[in-house]
Amino acid sequence: MKIAFSPCPNDTFVFHAWVHGLIPNAPKLDVTYADIDITNSLAVSENGPDILKISYGALPWVLKDYALLPCGGALGRGCGPLILTKEGTKQDPSSLSGRRVAVPSERSTAYLLFRLWAADHVPGGVGEIVVMPFDKIMPAVRDGEIDAGLVIHEARFTYPSFQLESLVDLGNWWEEDTHLPIPLGAIIAHRSLDLEAIAGWIRESVRYAWDNPNASQSYVLDHAQEMSSEVANSHIDLYVNEFTADLGDEGYQAVRSLLSRAAKEGLVPNIDIDL
Repeated sequence: MKIAFSPCPNDTFVFHAWVHGLIPNAPKLDVTYADIDITNSLAVSENGPDILKISYGALPWVLKDYALLPCGGALGRGCGPLILTKEGTKQDPSSLSGRRVAVPSERSTAYLLFRLWAADHVPGGVGEIVVMPFDKIMPAVRDGEIDAGLVIHEARFTYPSFQLESLVDLGNWWEEDTHLPIPLGAIIAHRSLDLEAIAGWIRESVRYAWDNPNASQSYVLDHAQEMSSEVANSHIDLYVNEFTADLGDEGYQAVRSLLSRAAKEGLVPNIDIDL
């Protein structure tokens, strides 16, 4: 069974047990490790993987062929994307008017949150949007190649080392505005497959990870792009939570709220199919 997910610690932590054949009766996985912008593209390509981790911002484009699974993804509180600028830059949303802003993907939750926030806080709107791999964004802001960067994942913990400042925490903004958790990364599976069985194997992999937190350490760090074990553990603690085991009513409400608001702004297609 083919699967694609990021090399980030939360994904490798969640899928470690299944990838390593530790889940009884689960099929062997053929894994592609890829940045979220790549997995978003794989989901709309011909003969895409059976299972993928994508951004919730990309979900409306794939629901004809793929179904959202109720587990394995990233959704929570206090874990939203940040807009970063160089130290000493004017810390005012209006400073982004007409500026170049780097984003990890135009079909990402981070991008949707940014555009929804900017519509109310950036007079005249931002200027050019530049898509680049998320690990390249902070150096580009530091070096003055772009004016601001929209960052995700472990950048929440490491941006001060790049002499950057947080202009706004979009997660805090979303939570204060909606009182809902932030839908970040979704696990989807092709509708032709046994979705219930796949969800069951993912839940078993999550439970194994929680019951054996040290078992995946070397696997996680091997794919963590020279990240320290402390940062990797902080990353896992932040993004792997009760919603990873099951989205529940609140999780689905958060997803629908994000995508319906984005559709009203013309950022995504209307969802006319059940999640």
